[in-house]
Amino acid sequence: MTRHDPVLISGCSSGIGAATAEMLVRAGHTVYATARRTETLAGLEALGCHALALDVTSEDSMIAAVEAVEADHGKVGTLINNAGYGEYGPIEEADLDRVRTMFETNVFGLARLTQLVLPAMRRSRSGRIVNIGSMGGRITFPVGGFYHASKYAVEAISDALRVEVKPFGIDVILVEPGLIRTNFESRVNESLEMATPPHGEDTAYADLLAASNKNTTGGYANDFMTTSPEAVAALILRAVESARPRSRYVVTSAAKALINLRRFGGDRVWDATMRSRYGL
Repeated sequence: MTRHDPVLISGCSSGIGAATAEMLVRAGHTVYATARRTETLAGLEALGCHALALDVTSEDSMIAAVEAVEADHGKVGTLINNAGYGEYGPIEEADLDRVRTMFETNVFGLARLTQLVLPAMRRSRSGRIVNIGSMGGRITFPVGGFYHASKYAVEAISDALRVEVKPFGIDVILVEPGLIRTNFESRVNESLEMATPPHGEDTAYADLLAASNKNTTGGYANDFMTTSPEAVAALILRAVESARPRSRYVVTSAAKALINLRRFGGDRVWDATMRSRYGL
């Protein structure tokens, strides 16, 4: 992709999205940074990004954002589907309304935004779609089943789309971060707190929830397990600028190790590892 092709990024108010928008605009790319509330984009706008309102759970909002880019440039050159978050809790006790809301952002918003940019990409016979997935689309931790399910869905969508649009000169790239030092950890812990019944109510999963909270906190405090949003942004920049990008990029050595453990160890090894880690 050339630096003149516009890049549209969802979820830029903080974390990976903000770091990616900053890195791409500093590298000379035309960047449309988006968030539900545009006031959160003031810093990126000062760097030269175009700020747009975008709510990936709103059809009108998605259409308006894509039309704004296409009005200026004819098409979206690169779409980076970054918006997403996690709802955590045991499968039995999870609030399915909250799970549905998460899927609207993590899966259906990503899918619809992709649908909206593809016609112009096809007409120009060029384009690039970068989906920010997760190592959680390749492995599954207890208490994270529904979040992992949303990221497994992103894997499937990316794999199908990559083959479908290749004849039109469009590349589909999946980025799979491990633990990234953003506000994601606080959202996980908040979700776990909401998944814990109020004091006095019974739950069969109290020990599991406590172990999950401890593992989450410990994992994000471990420098080997984590990396910065800027490290992910640097990889995304490389994928955007590569003449022949890879289909997948895994971020962090720990994520690679866990994915390989799951792949080569099979169910028994993985389940035993999880039971040991969570005291089950």
